[in-house]
Amino acid sequence: MMLYHGTNIDIQSIDLASCRPYKDFGRGFYTTDLLEQAQKMAKRVSRIYGGNPIVNLYEIDDNYMKNKELKIINFGTIPSEKWAVFVMNNRNRTFIDFKSLDCNFDYKYDIVVGPIADDDMAILFRQYQNNLISLQALLNGMTYQKTTSQYSFHTEKAVSLLKKVGVLQ
Repeated sequence: MMLYHGTNIDIQSIDLASCRPYKDFGRGFYTTDLLEQAQKMAKRVSRIYGGNPIVNLYEIDDNYMKNKELKIINFGTIPSEKWAVFVMNNRNRTFIDFKSLDCNFDYKYDIVVGPIADDDMAILFRQYQNNLISLQALLNGMTYQKTTSQYSFHTEKAVSLLKKVGVLQ
């Protein structure tokens, strides 16, 4: 399977320590199987930080999900309550229950797969967390959002499965 990472640099090697915390699935290296999504991210990153949009291309064995040495969680392609709780916890700078299965602060998952929580989703999350909308309203709002996909790699063991095959500029 081909995965893409949109940014403003040609990544020679993946450095997990330089990845930002408080992302949807925790600190990690994020990719997508959708080239158009990676291209949009590359444009966004280059607009914010300068440089030119670059999409790094990676291959991963199609059977990576069967690897018994990895702990993988796959939320599928449709936002769900379980996915929403996981994302809210990972984005929450005050969340402290690191041992919870509903977060990845302690890198309990090597790889996490699921939809991206875009800005519209983030607004819904804040409304829910501030008790402005009910859980049902949150779920209803998620149902009508266009979702995308992300594959995040959180450990060196997981990153080692990615084989860089090129860049698109």
